[in-house]
Amino acid sequence: MSLAAVELGPEEQALADAWAAVRAQLRKSAGARVFDQWLRPMVLLGAGERAGSVRLGLPSDFMTSWVAQHYEDRLAMAFRDSLPGFSGLSVETCDTRRAQAVVALKPVAEAPGPSPVHHDPFDPRFTFDRFVVGESNRLALNAAQAIAAPGVPRYSPLFLHSATGLGKTHLMHAIGHAFRASHPDASIVTMSAEKFMFEFVSAMRARDTLSFKARLRSADLLMIDDIQFIAGKEATQEEFFHTVNEVIGAGKRLVISADRSPHDLEGVESRILSRLGYGLVASIQPPEPELRRAILDAKLAELGDAGVPEDVVELLATRIGGNVRELEGALNRLVAYALLTDQRIDMDFAEKTLADVLRGVQRKITIDDIQKAVAAHFSLRTTDLLSARRARAVARPRQIAMYLAKRMTLRSLPEIGRKFGGRDHSTVIHAVRRIEELRGSDSDLDGDVRALIRQLEG
Repeated sequence: MSLAAVELGPEEQALADAWAAVRAQLRKSAGARVFDQWLRPMVLLGAGERAGSVRLGLPSDFMTSWVAQHYEDRLAMAFRDSLPGFSGLSVETCDTRRAQAVVALKPVAEAPGPSPVHHDPFDPRFTFDRFVVGESNRLALNAAQAIAAPGVPRYSPLFLHSATGLGKTHLMHAIGHAFRASHPDASIVTMSAEKFMFEFVSAMRARDTLSFKARLRSADLLMIDDIQFIAGKEATQEEFFHTVNEVIGAGKRLVISADRSPHDLEGVESRILSRLGYGLVASIQPPEPELRRAILDAKLAELGDAGVPEDVVELLATRIGGNVRELEGALNRLVAYALLTDQRIDMDFAEKTLADVLRGVQRKITIDDIQKAVAAHFSLRTTDLLSARRARAVARPRQIAMYLAKRMTLRSLPEIGRKFGGRDHSTVIHAVRRIEELRGSDSDLDGDVRALIRQLEG
């Protein structure tokens, strides 16, 4: 039965009207960010057992506790103004998806005709106005806003790349939101590279590749995430190449993301990389201290009066530097633990609560760091490690540096080889195995390796 057919009694209608007024008031007084994160998920469960009382529901204990602590009084005042005979309210934890089926809703008039309904999978939290900008991500933000703007796109494709947790996903969702707002009837297709591969293979098995191709190539905005996962998949790359060509050739918008720049993608055909570099390539770098502080301030504004003192905010901003997701997660964890244990947040509480996080986010080691440390330790120049010299005084330190690069970074063997003067990955494998063998028989070499590891990790 449609909502338009539901008939409500006078008391239910009054409660539904009051709830609509309360939500509208909260939307204005709390602000969009706090409302979206904490208050929008709240549902009206109905009247309480006591006359004039109201029951509200939220999907988790943490949200229920937070709203009860920070907004119960405001909710009560708002209901007093909107609901005659109001006597009190309770905020409960429940399955809001099921609870919404019994909420008293005001009947709506039948629309004169059907309107298109879009089911874009874009997270409502990830919009342009909630993206905190700094020098490390400004170009990426400006490029994302430009490709989502009305009119003919200035460049397409847009290739976004960064390490995990720095904002690629946020920007891609924000592009979707903004493009949908300015092009309500547009066709938007967004998927991961893995999903692209899975759907293409499924279409081939079902002998129905035409519909798969038509859906993607007719999109006004096509977004594909984590393109590095098609590396080595020849059939998928063939289809991906033709899809990219069709979309670009038709003047449509194409957004691609990856964990590295196009030229650093291993196992991806050069013709694809050439097409991806045809538009604009924008990287997102780890946030600088000023941006980390701005991100924390924005998050604290969303949380309301979370009671996080200045020195603790500075601790997070200075100690958690490489990943926005980790930074926000640490703050959320701190606030949640304090709320659930009824403790005050101070430096001691923060260091105990986040001990594992603070240990796990120590300085990330790069191949450049390793090369500089090894060169200094053996009184060489960094360029010696990259050269073709085979003298033992250079070759052995070079092997040690390759061994440390394999052990202490996440870079692949081909990437390590390129960083050492364009050497083949088999050379890296030989170096790693040789140093592993020598560490068991050569105490001096083992001592050198241990000293370098302590220096780099310190």
